[in-house]
Amino acid sequence: MTMNSPISLNRRALGGLLAGSLLAPARSALAQPAYPDKPIKIVIGYPPGGSVDYVGRLVGEALGQRLKTPVVIDNQGGAAGAIAAQRVVSSPADGYTLLVGSSNELVATRLVNPAQRYDAQKDMTPLGLIATAPVLLVAGPRAAVKTLPELIELARRKPGQLSYGSSGVGSTLHFAGELLKQRAGIFMTHIPYRGVASLTSDLAGGNLDLAMLSVPAALPFLQSGRITALACTGAQRLSALPKVPTVGEVPALKGYELSGWFALMGPAHLPPAIAQRLSQALQEVLQDPAVRRKLEDGGNVLATGREDLAAMMTRETRLYAGLVDYAHMRD
Repeated sequence: MTMNSPISLNRRALGGLLAGSLLAPARSALAQPAYPDKPIKIVIGYPPGGSVDYVGRLVGEALGQRLKTPVVIDNQGGAAGAIAAQRVVSSPADGYTLLVGSSNELVATRLVNPAQRYDAQKDMTPLGLIATAPVLLVAGPRAAVKTLPELIELARRKPGQLSYGSSGVGSTLHFAGELLKQRAGIFMTHIPYRGVASLTSDLAGGNLDLAMLSVPAALPFLQSGRITALACTGAQRLSALPKVPTVGEVPALKGYELSGWFALMGPAHLPPAIAQRLSQALQEVLQDPAVRRKLEDGGNVLATGREDLAAMMTRETRLYAGLVDYAHMRD
């Protein structure tokens, strides 16, 4: 049989086909574009100008620089952030639609509204904690108290006669106030507000005794002397307000801690390589001195990178669930 026989030619063709088929997966893998190769969208569940929007835009811009791709911010307000979270849950798990969310839509809203369709612990991929945001307990001129022990003593003498405001039922501010009532054994009337502007106006104007406020919302009124900061709800004092004690510094309230927080999340079943790429980029962002300074100036405590976000969400869910029952938040 010569080298040019039909059988020889067929064998050569078959060998070529087999070699090509063996190389095809490798060529296909090599042909896959590296992530990311197009703009990333970060969805935020609140209007521009708020604390979540501020954190999301700051982190988004820095992420884009490290990932070398544009990052587009998409504000989808409504339902205390739940509309934005649902949008991300329903998006393809390809790393191009992410959420910068808060403890509200990632833990609290589902406990207060059982009709919510998503469960962030099951339907999302946690990519990293960005920062915690302790809340300030502040007093207006009507309360006539300057310290937390004074407030507790007054509330015990006048049960139910003091009022405190928050940004709404089931908000982090509401949970912080109810945990204080529970741990201190006091009763104050909760007044929910639809916006921080009307809340701070009533507090400074003497129409409300107390309030739970975010640091950015409280700062202008603290600086003008129109309200007084009694305590912050974090585990340690804030670098932006070092003279304000923590709630836990009161001996009877040792261990009290309830802060809002911000996190980067993706849809469930995000490919591990993409999740790792995003998590690593986030940690690099949080080491940037300019980013750190801007976040800390807003009263935030930056994440260290050692936090287990999934475990934290589980722990917070248990705490919040107990407070929902205590305060009858579903009623």
